[in-house]
Parts: sequence; structure tokens; C-alpha cells
Amino acid sequence: MKERLQKLLSSAGVCSRRMAEKYIMAGRVRVNGVVARLGDKADPEEDQVTVDGKILRWEAKKVWLLLNKPRGYVTTLSDEKGRKTASELVQDCGYRVWPVGRLDLDSEGLLLFTNDGEGTNRLLHPSHEVEKEYLVVVEGDVRKAIPILNGTMKLDGEVLALAKVRLIRSTEEGGELSVVIHQGKNRQVRRMCAQAGLEVKRLKRVREGALLLGNLPVGRWRWLTGEEIGRLML
Repeated sequence: MKERLQKLLSSAGVCSRRMAEKYIMAGRVRVNGVVARLGDKADPEEDQVTVDGKILRWEAKKVWLLLNKPRGYVTTLSDEKGRKTASELVQDCGYRVWPVGRLDLDSEGLLLFTNDGEGTNRLLHPSHEVEKEYLVVVEGDVRKAIPILNGTMKLDGEVLALAKVRLIRSTEEGGELSVVIHQGKNRQVRRMCAQAGLEVKRLKRVREGALLLGNLPVGRWRWLTGEEIGRLML
């Protein structure tokens, strides 16, 4: 049965559907030797689909892993500026995997990787509201800021879903907060804190859905169990 090429590349574990569109537009995908265009379809049982000249294989095992990303690593497969990438830390897993979502250069903690394109789309879709919890060390008046952070806030002209913010500990300079959100706007937690008059000194993601970072050492990764993957997709 013919399927859109974006879906085929995703199901083969090559990349997400969104990235597949870029591959197609860049002329990197061919069907039976002919350069593909957006909207083209193929039958995996009858057609030969190649990406960068390599024939697509459909038997790729779906894998998921969890990395404790250190600060100073960008969340990309490669970086034109030559910076260290989180992908380098999982390259020994034996599979071609990509990050699910992002953590910015100065942030650390729980970061998922997979070769499951359908699962990636599901987790990143706005309708799949996966809670993400961050531990955030800040400077500023935290007691004044917390009601602001728990109230209605806007970013880029859009009203955000309400966050859940609580004080873990206070210090002379500020304190440490637990911030729970389920959206993924660029640098969202940092920008929210800035609006509330706080400067973020350290930001660490410790939970995504039911998945906990736990005591996994910084820079190390582990496989997700079948049970963990199932809970993540609920």
C-alpha cells in the first residue's frame, strides 16, 4: 500500500516527519531512482526508496533512550558552529537516533532520544500534553515571583497554559524552584522567570511524564523499558 514519503521515512527510523519534508525538498530522497517531491507516495513492498543514495530498510527496531544531558551541549544532530552536541553522547547506542524535543545549551537533565518517528510526532504534538518538571536555581525575589509564575502569562503574544511552580528552598540571593509545564516554547522556563523578575542561574529537567531522571550520572544514558515507553505514550 502506498504511503506518503514523510510517513515512510519516519516509520523506517530515518527521521521525524517534519525533518523528512526537509530531506525531500533538498532532493535527498528518490523513489525508483527519481528525485521525490513533497506529496509523493511509495509502496515499501514494491518501490525502492533511497535517502542520500542509501536504500531504506523497514525492519529497523524502535528504540528509546534517556540521556542526562550536561550543560554546554546543543540538542542537535550536528552543529555548524562546531559546538558539542548531545547526540555525540549517545552515538555508541548502535542505532541512528535523534533528540525528542530540546534542552538549550545552558540547560541540563532529562533528554529523550529515539528512532521512532511516529512516537516522536505523538510526543511533540500539542494535543499530547506531557508534563515536564524542571529544577530551577534563580536569583531575585522568589516569593514575589511565584504568584506571577503560577498566574496567566504570555509569550510571543500567546497565553500559556498555567504552570505549577513551588519553592523548594530559599537563599539570600533567591532560591530553587520546581517548575512544571506541558508546552515546549523556545526557552520557555527561562523567559517566564525573566518576566517574573528572576534570573535563571541553573536549569535542570528532572521529569517528563512519568519518566524520572533519577540518579543517572551526568553525560550517561540508559535504555527505556517497554513499560516506560508505554506510560510515555499514554
